[in-house]
Amino acid sequence: MDERKKKVLLAIVKDFISTAEPVGSRTIARKYQLGVSPATIRNEMADLEEMGYIEQPHTSAGRVPSDSGYRYYVDCLMEKQTLGEAEKEYIRQRFSKRIREIQDVINVSAELLSEMSNYTSLIMGPYQKSERIKQVALLPLATDKALLVAVSQSNAVSNYLLDIPPSLTEADLERITRVWNSRLKGVAMAEIGKEVLDDIYQELYAYRKVIQAIVDVLLGDGDQSAGGHISLSGALNIFNQPEFKDLDKVRGILELLESPDVIREILANSPETGLSIKIGGENQVEGINECSVVTATYVVDGELMGHIGILGPTRMDYAKTVTLVETMAQQLREVLSKLYE
Repeated sequence: MDERKKKVLLAIVKDFISTAEPVGSRTIARKYQLGVSPATIRNEMADLEEMGYIEQPHTSAGRVPSDSGYRYYVDCLMEKQTLGEAEKEYIRQRFSKRIREIQDVINVSAELLSEMSNYTSLIMGPYQKSERIKQVALLPLATDKALLVAVSQSNAVSNYLLDIPPSLTEADLERITRVWNSRLKGVAMAEIGKEVLDDIYQELYAYRKVIQAIVDVLLGDGDQSAGGHISLSGALNIFNQPEFKDLDKVRGILELLESPDVIREILANSPETGLSIKIGGENQVEGINECSVVTATYVVDGELMGHIGILGPTRMDYAKTVTLVETMAQQLREVLSKLYE
């Protein structure tokens, strides 16, 4: 793509992100001072449309970026923003309060992301697999049900419903709890070796199925993402976007966001390192192909702890969104590192 086409595409993307209105050649000539006539700009726009980077909505005289146009902008034209001092100070103040619980950190991060972006924030984690378990407790609920309460080293509390044999008594559950805590206190689930588990299985042979159930839920059945707590904030921000005035369309997206499994799928499709930007149809989750998702990972002591992201329209302000996601991922790393110490 030659330089003039790049400038025209950049103008169209920036203007459409700002106004949500199709962009015409006269608007570009008036606002962006490219040094060429509207007629020349129209010729460039025709070429860009033929190349698949812009498209004409309905009968409008203006053009809007296509998914390919946004992708080219993100990969080749976008200049990353930096947060202003006032924004940085606001983030520092929100995290300056003494936070003892890991879930409080996650909740503050989700709220900040949605508030500062005006989009929907999604956070998954920290993964139970990476957590060190301080202690567990098994509480009887019914003849065939027990509540597993797991407290991590960072004081995060997770509850799981387990199926148990009807023959198990409260004393049996107490014995399982006592042996588990004596052998595995302070050990990360990912570090539990086969030999240790075999010893526990041997000591608690009569309760082997219950032990396996505990291992499965704390490891997320072997799926790292499945053990991650889901935090969502700003789902109703979608109503602020002009392209989502269709209530049926909005309802469908909101229904998807009500499902933790869907959010896990959105975030789990991201790479395990670095930043990811998925635009429109690049998203594999059915129903959000008119949205874009920007995600990053947060890591503590070299271990992947979770994913953080923002979901918004394809017309999102990518430059600002990328900066917010990267900043919040770094903030999570710093705060969680202190908590885990």
